[in-house]
Amino acid sequence: MPRPKPPTFDKVKTVAENRRARYDYAIDTVYEAGIALTGTEVKSLRFGEGSIAESYAEVSDAGVFLINANIPEFSHGNRFNHEPKRPRKLLLHEREIAKLHGAVSRQGMTLVPLSVYFNARGRAKVELALAKGRKHHDKREYEQEKDWKREAARLLRDRG
Repeated sequence: MPRPKPPTFDKVKTVAENRRARYDYAIDTVYEAGIALTGTEVKSLRFGEGSIAESYAEVSDAGVFLINANIPEFSHGNRFNHEPKRPRKLLLHEREIAKLHGAVSRQGMTLVPLSVYFNARGRAKVELALAKGRKHHDKREYEQEKDWKREAARLLRDRG
């Protein structure tokens, strides 16, 4: 029986994307989480600034935190501007946090942010993936499989 596809989220405006994550990690489950942001952080994100390329999420007793995500200071901000790389709390249900905590501690999995976006209601969200790191040979197999699928699609399209 095939694995059910994860639900797609209503992304209206994608701000930052971690494209390398799908190559470096074998994605298992994808969650949508809200982010606790200050006003100047939201304004910076609305201008399309922000990077999650080298960021990750961490589960602690206080909740789930997004570590090392870079949201630059707002250009028109005042002295109350935010710190660009501060840890940001992710808003998830307690049952989801418990699942993530169990998977990270017992199964050696990693929480990787895939994208930061605004949904239809204008809320900033993070697409968070529970993933397992790929070894070098796994990455090569993944590339070969992807190339083969692309080639097969091309052949079917040309002959079809």
